[in-house]
Amino acid sequence: MVYTFAPLADLMKTLNNKLLLAIVLSFVVLAISAVHLKNAVLGTHGFSTASSSAAKLSALPGTILWAWERPERLDFIDPTRVAVAFLAKTLYLRGTNVGARSRLQSLNVPDGTKLIAVARIETNRHDVPNLTTTQIESTAAQVADLGRLPNVSAVQIDFDATLSERDFYRALLVSVRRKLPVEMPLSITALASWCDGDAWLSDLPIDEAVPMLFRLGVEKRRFASRLRSGEKLRAYACQDSAGVSTDEPVRIASVKRLYIFNPTSWSPVSFEAVMEDYHR
Repeated sequence: MVYTFAPLADLMKTLNNKLLLAIVLSFVVLAISAVHLKNAVLGTHGFSTASSSAAKLSALPGTILWAWERPERLDFIDPTRVAVAFLAKTLYLRGTNVGARSRLQSLNVPDGTKLIAVARIETNRHDVPNLTTTQIESTAAQVADLGRLPNVSAVQIDFDATLSERDFYRALLVSVRRKLPVEMPLSITALASWCDGDAWLSDLPIDEAVPMLFRLGVEKRRFASRLRSGEKLRAYACQDSAGVSTDEPVRIASVKRLYIFNPTSWSPVSFEAVMEDYHR
């Protein structure tokens, strides 16, 4: 069935076939443009950039402790001030396969603690992954499953993607975002260099990128100087959060969410010391 606007009906009767075809094609172009405009407003991949997931992320406490691959007792924290991002699963990409290892270590936190489930992704240099569509979907399903764990308030991916792995990572993030509930925040860790003049983060379907401000190697002095001055990193996704380590103190301007890594097990003493260091 074809619909036309009544005011145009008489005019159309007088047009020749070529002009009629041109008008029809014009309407098609306008319709396609409207779709592209809608996608631009909603976000590159069709989700709102001012989404409920971003609001949920903003509601998390401002200090977040990373709990890595060891037993952790964090029952001494105040859950109104501190959240916990725990390594929930490690994924291994080799050849055409995706291997998964779930967390085996205990994690004790007070009732009411906001939890972020972290998926660590590792590739094998000797058995280089093919990075196929099948691997993307399999990996995305493994990550999205973390959003269904009890009491999880957000999902985070930790993947030091190389330049050749970026297309794979982008496609993976798109797939994960589509599989997660719309209100579930999606966070990633980010190399500091990604956040400074590297535009590839700008259109990823994520709620934040956490710049890792430790283990910086030769770039440590450059970033440390800028951070002390209060200068923000260029990438917008990196501006509200930062990742630091207890064994590499760094002076940074205030951020909404400070993620803190400890290379050894957390204790009340180490916790209080780092909270004092960063005035949390």
